[in-house]
Amino acid sequence: MTATPVATTPELKAPAPSASAIAKKRLSSPWASLVAIVVAVLWTLPTFGLLLSSFRPEMDIKRTGWWTFFSDPQVTLDNYRAVFDEETGVNLADFFVNSLTICIPAVLIPIALAALGAYAFAWINFRGKNILFLAIFALQIVPLQVTLIPLLTIFVKIDISGTFWPLWLAHSTFALPLAIYLLHNFMKEIPAGLIEAARIDGAGHVSIFFRVMLPLLIPALAAFGIFQFLWVWNDLLVALVFAGGGDEVAPITLQLANITGTRGTAWHLLASGTFVSIIVPVTVFLLLQRYFVRGLLAGSVKG
Repeated sequence: MTATPVATTPELKAPAPSASAIAKKRLSSPWASLVAIVVAVLWTLPTFGLLLSSFRPEMDIKRTGWWTFFSDPQVTLDNYRAVFDEETGVNLADFFVNSLTICIPAVLIPIALAALGAYAFAWINFRGKNILFLAIFALQIVPLQVTLIPLLTIFVKIDISGTFWPLWLAHSTFALPLAIYLLHNFMKEIPAGLIEAARIDGAGHVSIFFRVMLPLLIPALAAFGIFQFLWVWNDLLVALVFAGGGDEVAPITLQLANITGTRGTAWHLLASGTFVSIIVPVTVFLLLQRYFVRGLLAGSVKG
């Protein structure tokens, strides 16, 4: 008798893990968490030391390091009173308002222009579109320093030097290439069927932009707005060139630079003044960081 062969089922192999799953597993390992904690501590340690120094008495700051605060804790608010006192010659309140006056238009102007320009490059066909977009992309590699003198010459000729306009126009001009590039890439991820459906319903480019595109652009607009706000608030070079040397339009960073140059030993004023200047950008980033991450790393919708 011959043995009847028994049918065997083939062994099912587990699917190979994807690259994203492997990366997620590596990032969730204890070593990755330890490295992240160490980097976070080292990154925030100088800011923590600056915060402690801003509350220490003047003589303690000059004689000992901030880490000695724990052995002899002494806290005072005199440093903060001094940077807002007109008698000290610092008075950061006016410069704080100047920074806000500079930042808000310097964020809104490039956002408005870049959104319109990005929509044109993404969804409107016109002659020379690719070449023009390539030229705008190439403007990102032009060094900022080579444009300062030509722009300053133009601003002096049209008699707007010493006002807020040079700062608004300069920051907006420097931000437009990156803004158009980011918003264009974001718009291209929106399914074409959504645009075609709006066109079938009779919507033109204006209606499509404001009713369809703009609500989907909120994460990208918020991300670039945060990036631009932080850049303009912390800027010193553009302020030095275009502020006209007057305190009427000078931002807070320029006043801090003046403290560094004329009061090189006034560490107590530098510590408190610097911490005052970083309150706004840190607060803005912490409150809106989820929009920042979504706008830079995620698409609006997936088709």
